[in-house]
Parts: sequence; structure tokens; C-alpha cells
Amino acid sequence: MSSTLDFEITLTERPTPAADREAILADPGWGMHFTDHMITIRYQEGKGWYDARLEPYGPIPMDPASQVLHYSQELFEGLKAYRQADGSIVTFRPYANAARMNRSAQRMAMPQIPEQLFVDALELLVGTDKDWVPGKEGQSLYLRPFMFATTRALGVNRPADEFLFMVIASPSGLYYPRGIKPVSVWLSQDYVRAAPGGTGEAKTGGNYAASFAGQAEAVANGCDQVVWLDAHEHRWVEEVGSMNLIFVYGEGSSARLLTPALNGALLAGITRDSMLKLAPDLGIPVEEGKISIEEWQEGCESGAISEVFGCGTAAIISPVGRAKGTDREWTIGTGEPGPVSMRLREELIGIQYGTKPDPYGWVHKIV
Repeated sequence: MSSTLDFEITLTERPTPAADREAILADPGWGMHFTDHMITIRYQEGKGWYDARLEPYGPIPMDPASQVLHYSQELFEGLKAYRQADGSIVTFRPYANAARMNRSAQRMAMPQIPEQLFVDALELLVGTDKDWVPGKEGQSLYLRPFMFATTRALGVNRPADEFLFMVIASPSGLYYPRGIKPVSVWLSQDYVRAAPGGTGEAKTGGNYAASFAGQAEAVANGCDQVVWLDAHEHRWVEEVGSMNLIFVYGEGSSARLLTPALNGALLAGITRDSMLKLAPDLGIPVEEGKISIEEWQEGCESGAISEVFGCGTAAIISPVGRAKGTDREWTIGTGEPGPVSMRLREELIGIQYGTKPDPYGWVHKIV
């Protein structure tokens, strides 16, 4: 699909002073600061997409009866813009994010946005606010495309027919400020993130709101993140926090990966998909399958499982050092980041920042 919309461009009359912007970029944190502009595009059933704008970042007017506020008909994506070694600015696999947003839209009874229009919006925002793209190692400009129902009506007999698509951008440092250190995880037996046939594979905010109680339980039990188990038996491992999980069997040249197969309840992560392509090219076989908490514990105790890590856009790779449940607790490998996960992280980050070749065409140049 191609974009047929021209954007109306209104630049802010009060851009962030350069000195203030540089102070923010020196230590941006995560999701705390935002660039000077945003994208808005409207949709109306029977009319399609229209009124595409780049405008100053700021509050948006919303009717109190907007359906998103009452029935959570919304979705979002997340990706990053990077300043590469040669000074150019790129994004990573934006068309994959556009395709996933449209899959989410289909599940949430929302309109699909043309993939090229999605990418055009990213290019315009990043190109306009390019001075907000950090240049330090580990930093990036986090991009948040999202869409929500604006129809003014109460009633659940039909989906909304009016929507607003937006993109905002936030300069960001390391997702985990303490650096690449292993996290401890809690095996949630009381809460379920998603079930097959539900909205687990859609990137919609309700899934994340539903995860807060489980995450709070993990913290209360001295863990950093929650591990989600299957909705039926509560023993098959699915995800960790908001990331996909990958298990490393063996070491060195005999290492291989296992990741839970997509079953309708798991999010199809872009980083996960990148690992499935990258690892075999590095001589590390990958399998999509199932693993129970018993198999995970036994594999670590026997030494068959040497590493475990979560992967996602924000953290890239987050090693797991310890797992804990109501009646069990064990350490993964040495409890420290392992060589396989760190090699995969180094290779992927190298592609994103331009220090390693990109044989896959994943990098999309903007400026």
C-alpha cells in the first residue's frame, strides 16, 4: 500500500532551546522527555485516512465520551531511530512494525493504516526533530506510533468508526539504567497475561494494564520481572514482562536456542524475529517450541540450559539470572550474562548503529 496523503506542516514557534535539549540528551532516562513535534492523522469510516499533520507536541482535545476511554479500543507500536557511526539517522525494520500494527488493528476491529503512510509519518517526524536523536552509545530516539478510537458514543454493540493515529518521539538512554545485568524473575501462578483467542498477540494497552498486578507481585517477592505462564495449565512458559523469552541450550559451538512458539497469546516481537534470522547465520540453531517450568528448572540444574534472556525493542536483550516461584527457586548458568546472549546483542546493536554490516536490509535510512 502507498501513501496518498500530503502532510500539513506546522512547526512550533517555541522550540526547545539548544542548551536545554543538550542537557536532556546528556541523560535522557526512558520515556521522560519528548521532542518538539508530533504526527496526527485522522480516520473516518467511509472516508478513510485524512487530515495528516505534523504539529507542535502538546495536549490533544478529547470528548469525555470518546470510546477509547470507556472500551480501550486502542493499540500502539514501539521502535527506535539511531544515529549511526557515519552520522546518518536510521530506523530499524519500520515496515515490520507497520505490518504488526495492522495485525493488531485487525484483532481490535480498527482500521489498518497503509504501511507506507506509517513509514512516511516516522520519516517526517524524525527528519523534523533530528537534533533530538542522541549520539551516545546505547542511546536512541524511541518512536511511539499509536491509534485510538475517538467516536463520541457509549455502547458496546459495535466498534468505533472514527480514530486518531499519532506518533510521538522520546530521546532515551538505556532501558535498564544499571546496565546489562541479569534480572530475577517471578513465575506468576495467580495472574495470566493472555490466552489463545484473546488479545495477547495484539499490541494493545489493555494487555499491559492487566500485567501490572503480576509485576507488582514479582516485586513484592524480590524479583525484577514477572514470567507469564499459559492460561490453561499454568506451567508452560510464555513471556517475561513485556518481552519474548529465549533459552540457550549448550555452550560454544554446540549452543542452540529455543523460544516459545507463537500461539495467539504471545506477542510477535520484532527483536524476537530478528534473533530467529540472525542466530542461525552466526551458527546458532533456533527452534520454536514449548518449555515447562519443570523443564526450565531441570535444564538449569543439569547444566543443559546455560543461559536465558528476554528480548524486545526497549532492552534489546535482558539476561535472566534467577527464577523464583511459590515453591521453587534456581539460578540460570552462573547467574551472570552469558556469551551467547551477549554475542547476539552485540551483533544486533552493531547493525542498528552501523558498526556492523546489514545483510538483511533491516536498517531504513531517514537522514
